[in-house]
Amino acid sequence: MPLQNRVDPFGELFADPARGTFMGNRGGRFHTPARTLTARRWASRQWICCVLAFKGRHREVWGRFYTELFFLDEPTALAAGHRPCFECRRQEADTFAEFWRIAHRLRRRPRAAEMDQVLHRERLQGRAQRRHRRSIDGLPDGVFIALDGTAFALRGDALLRWTPEGYDARMPRPRRVIVEVLTRPAIVAVLSAGYRPRWHASAKGSAA
Repeated sequence: MPLQNRVDPFGELFADPARGTFMGNRGGRFHTPARTLTARRWASRQWICCVLAFKGRHREVWGRFYTELFFLDEPTALAAGHRPCFECRRQEADTFAEFWRIAHRLRRRPRAAEMDQVLHRERLQGRAQRRHRRSIDGLPDGVFIALDGTAFALRGDALLRWTPEGYDARMPRPRRVIVEVLTRPAIVAVLSAGYRPRWHASAKGSAA
């Protein structure tokens, strides 16, 4: 029985046997000794996106310390409100912080805790995940939107339909419409400034 440790673009946790290409956590442990979830869905504001392997480390998933989570790809993690980890993804995290600086017109790169504070305000509306509405025109590649309850990623002139296994369909990107955006505003700004997330291989070959 798979654990409830996969994350969708809405930020919800679910169980699925499909393997993701990134892992991460939400600042600590929020599972029980029986390896089930508590009512909480995070331990702190430090929501990060990590590589699957780092320096040969091995750990028990949902053991003593962290509630490990898994993502299809980086755009999925970003939509759910996670940022690159400064330990295992240092170069990409530095790049992310530099584009954050550019996007928000700061004099210096923000520290991780400073970005986490902003992102946590944008993630949540009470206990629910916060969403916002914007015109689809001008939204950058890598942003997720919701259409009729289904998550789609923006990539070029197409919308890619998200599933736990990969992107399984491609449809033309509409113009001049207001859409429900899942990706947090601060991360939308980072993507607009030039940050390029790492996509799942299926993003290149989604069926028409």
